[in-house]
Amino acid sequence: MLADAALAVMWLGLTCYALFGGADFGAGVWDLLAGGTARGRARRTLIEHSIGPVWEANHVWLIFVIVMLWSAFSPVFAAVMSTLYIPLTLAALGIIARGAAFAFRKASTELWQQRLFGACFALSSLLTPFFLGTVAGGVASGRVPPGLAEGDVLTSWLNPTSLLGGVLAVVTCAHLAAVYLCADANREGRPELAAAFTRDAVASGLVAGVVALAGIAVLHADAPELFHGLTHRALPLVITSAVAGLAGLGLLARRRFVSARAAAALAIAAILWAWGTAQYPALLVGSTTVTASAANSSVLSAILIVLGAGALVLVPSLWMLYATFQRETADQQSSQ
Repeated sequence: MLADAALAVMWLGLTCYALFGGADFGAGVWDLLAGGTARGRARRTLIEHSIGPVWEANHVWLIFVIVMLWSAFSPVFAAVMSTLYIPLTLAALGIIARGAAFAFRKASTELWQQRLFGACFALSSLLTPFFLGTVAGGVASGRVPPGLAEGDVLTSWLNPTSLLGGVLAVVTCAHLAAVYLCADANREGRPELAAAFTRDAVASGLVAGVVALAGIAVLHADAPELFHGLTHRALPLVITSAVAGLAGLGLLARRRFVSARAAAALAIAAILWAWGTAQYPALLVGSTTVTASAANSSVLSAILIVLGAGALVLVPSLWMLYATFQRETADQQSSQ
């Protein structure tokens, strides 16, 4: 019971990182595709304004997930970190380079500096979710055995399921960011930007759907246990994700941007929980279960108690950060 509770809390943190950090990465993808200096200025200004106050806070969720895995399921932590250290290192470097470039671009005055740091920020935003997606694919396809560095350090993340996970992570992050930016542009009274990001959101949503459909064949051939779980136990969640994604596209067409945000978030959250449900009770497919890898009950109890106490501070603080930023934007718009 305690192990399952710890796993559920960790998965909730992973979901929050996908929804907040994912949109953050996706915004960088649209920064990359915004166009030249003059043509892309309005888009980049909106992107910078939207993610500026929150981009550092979003990574709190990644730290939370890593600490939870290390504290509650240390054998799984050791296996994943030692086998998949190459993509994890590349993702960490991408996060660092992305944050530094974002800060330096804002402080730069020369055009060539802004272009240099902007390119670093955008490319890191594209590559980081890709590498994180390959990590998920390696775990989900059963290529991470228990023990220290027991898996192949290359084929564990250079395989069909991992590449599918990387591509799907990039396109879903881009879709989520475009949906969020539609609402931001509309709230700031920029209908032309809202329309542009609506087109981007619809296009990226359709691409994500195509990738997901193509992934059926990939998973059937390369990750049969995951495929079986997704098409049986987790099928209701998979259907929920598909329905929410289609509903989100319809809401975008009707310019119901706030509702479209909720639908897009539900689609991504549902597919993450579908993965967890399909794999449960295994944390390492084919070898290690939740119960077998969990810490003893006294450690799990202490972790959950500390998390409950910490949530009393963290959750209201994050809520205030996001609410203040959104309210400030709305107030600025009404005063114009």
